[in-house]
Amino acid sequence: MKSGRFQVWVLGLLLVVLFSCSEEPYVPTPYNLKVPPHFSQPKIPFDNPLTVEGVALGRKLFYDPILSGNFTQSCSSCHQQSLSFAEATAFSTGITGAQGKRNAMPLINLAYHNRFFWDGRTFSLEEQLLEPVPNPIEMNLPWIAAMDRLNQHPDYPGLFKQAFGTEYIDSTQVTKALAQFLRTLISGNSRFDKYILGQAALTPQELQGMNLYSTEAADCFHCHPFAERFQFTTFSFMNNGLDKEGEIQDSGLGGIVANPNLIGAFKVPTLRNIAQTAPYMHDGRFSTLKEVIDHYDMGGHPSSTIDPLMKHVGTGLNLSTQEKEALIAFLLTLTDADFLSNPATLAP
Repeated sequence: MKSGRFQVWVLGLLLVVLFSCSEEPYVPTPYNLKVPPHFSQPKIPFDNPLTVEGVALGRKLFYDPILSGNFTQSCSSCHQQSLSFAEATAFSTGITGAQGKRNAMPLINLAYHNRFFWDGRTFSLEEQLLEPVPNPIEMNLPWIAAMDRLNQHPDYPGLFKQAFGTEYIDSTQVTKALAQFLRTLISGNSRFDKYILGQAALTPQELQGMNLYSTEAADCFHCHPFAERFQFTTFSFMNNGLDKEGEIQDSGLGGIVANPNLIGAFKVPTLRNIAQTAPYMHDGRFSTLKEVIDHYDMGGHPSSTIDPLMKHVGTGLNLSTQEKEALIAFLLTLTDADFLSNPATLAP
């Protein structure tokens, strides 16, 4: 009797060993994120490290219309690589034809950001990426339906297993994969960057524009600094005087945190690849860089919540036409042509 039990136990152990050996181990490949030499290293979440498999999966998902209700749109529909992962319209149009009320932000150097959306309502890329898929005016697909599609797909379960060690797909894994891909969208090889690294020269007009930009003359550097981390943003939120008192239609961060002092405050965007990301501001109201500079030149519109850094309200900057042209010439040096056509981030 004991011998029979022992034989059964041994047989069971052998089956467990054989089954375990037949399973391929989950060993993702660490992804080597290439960061420009003058950039700091971004902080990657410990619970979503970059892997070759995860980044590749995120790239595939980014370009796949499978995440939209009628299979007609993908993330890339509103974030086009040639436009620095932004789009050329003031507002995005969803699959039902409905439009949002804010401009699609460019997806540049997001690995360095700690708040997302124009109003800063999320604190991680993973959290931000939960919103567009079920949003009725965007991709309009409930997450439960999206998960069902992916789990029944002939390829995705295997790809998710390679990236995350499990074939069952849920929204957490989808957003983690997308976030991994987005964190690889690093832009830092413009003519300005090459100038900083001593690899290129700027023209006299561009140098004049840089001097205007980085001094009180044009006063751009307070909100879009390049001396620290070279990201051309403070990552903060401010009311930059777009509307007069009583005319602010969108509360921005003030509506999220219920703080009346922050009404009309929006995320300060990066100026990298700014020539490719028109129209400008959270509502796409300005079509050209000249219009943007004209707004700041006149000092902005006064309101009780305008940011203290907008200190030229009522007086303006009084820039000459020549100085405005020099500023634009400098801003054009922030274009990173390699980023706009990088084959590693094009549709797979």
